[in-house]
Amino acid sequence: MKEKLPLSKQISYSMGQLGWSLLSGIITTYLVFYYIPTEKSGIGVAIPQIAIFGFLSIIGLITMIGRFFDAVTDPWIATLSDRSKSKRGRRISYMLKASIPFAVFTVLVFWNPVSGESIINSVFLAVTLLLFYLFLTMYVTPYFALLSELGHTPEERINLSTYISVTWFLGFAIASQAPLLWNFFNNMGYGKETSIRMAFSVFALLGLVFLLIPVFTIDEKRYCESVPSEVKMMDSIKATFRNKEFTIFVFSDLVYWIALTIFQNALLYYTTVLLDKPEEMLGILLVLLGVGSFLFYVPVNFVAKRFGKKRLLIFGFMMFFIIYLFGFFLGKMPISTTIQAYLLVILASIPMAIFGILPNVVVADIAEYDAQKTGVRREAMFFGTRTFMSKIGQMISMFILSALLLLNKNGSNEIGIRLTTVFAAVFSLLGLVLLLMYNEEKIIKGILQNEKVGNQ
Repeated sequence: MKEKLPLSKQISYSMGQLGWSLLSGIITTYLVFYYIPTEKSGIGVAIPQIAIFGFLSIIGLITMIGRFFDAVTDPWIATLSDRSKSKRGRRISYMLKASIPFAVFTVLVFWNPVSGESIINSVFLAVTLLLFYLFLTMYVTPYFALLSELGHTPEERINLSTYISVTWFLGFAIASQAPLLWNFFNNMGYGKETSIRMAFSVFALLGLVFLLIPVFTIDEKRYCESVPSEVKMMDSIKATFRNKEFTIFVFSDLVYWIALTIFQNALLYYTTVLLDKPEEMLGILLVLLGVGSFLFYVPVNFVAKRFGKKRLLIFGFMMFFIIYLFGFFLGKMPISTTIQAYLLVILASIPMAIFGILPNVVVADIAEYDAQKTGVRREAMFFGTRTFMSKIGQMISMFILSALLLLNKNGSNEIGIRLTTVFAAVFSLLGLVLLLMYNEEKIIKGILQNEKVGNQ
């Protein structure tokens, strides 16, 4: 067994999560809001606001294509990483190559070449978004594969996943402060769109610094069992889905991502339309969500080790179902809209802590069980397949979200926004049903038995 990863290196590893969370948080939180601007936003229309086939916006179509491209590149990048024989290691070498273009294209997604509404802007957006997703995948898939390789036991993997959950929320919380920064530039006399791009440029540079920390501080050869796989991509994919427990879990994860992405992308609409609050309120809510989740990380870590990850995930799905239904009534309840907003994020912080930590640990456990059983280490393919499925879920969510928002073409239609919460609740319930079929006991017992045999 390779050397145990010290705490300082665990923290260095988690900084990479902060970097990619910050960059992806910019896209997740502001892309739809920027390209389907509300009347209050002050953002000019950059792409045609038309409905394709009567229900799909251009931004919805572009995002769906981007997510599909992102999804299909996951197993490709995973295979290349698993098979890599780079001197820097199978994972770190890809993370290094991806870091700079990942940060650059985060900003270019919002950089329209033509002033005003133009189809040229649509084409430019499509190209830059595809490249953003490519380099996101090139960094994130190898990064998550390291989780399974750096953590040598289920307990170590839970600890690592806890750390990266903290930094994920820190990155997302930083991204949520973009309205404060762009309003600062706006008050200096810059136009709204220019101010937004300047704010995103500052955050992208910060994100790049964090992306590079694990690249230059972790010696993959020292801490990981870095044995290149010789399995071809399609054979590796087939072998991954032959693992019954992984297949069940990954489909539960897919519908979780459909629900969560609908809710996340509509959160700015909930804030500005349903609750009639300024854009800056989103930053306050996301920081509160992050802090609230942080407070539950230690309890989640402890309870998962004591009672199992599956039980906590089931509880998380149940809470999400209740929270999404609560969102349907935002702005209609006989209490202050500010209190409604705070209640929403305080309640959501519990399941966000659960799902921020545990799914990656479950996949890492399954990957370790599979490696012990087959003798082939394909960690990147397991994580790549999981991210492939999550991105398919996110693609489906954009299809649903854009259709609901187009019930009124400027993104301010109240009933369409409220219906997003109903769809999120339904998908949460479906994810719960699928998770009930996952056999966690089989995986954990198998790992422990194999480790016991190996130590004899």
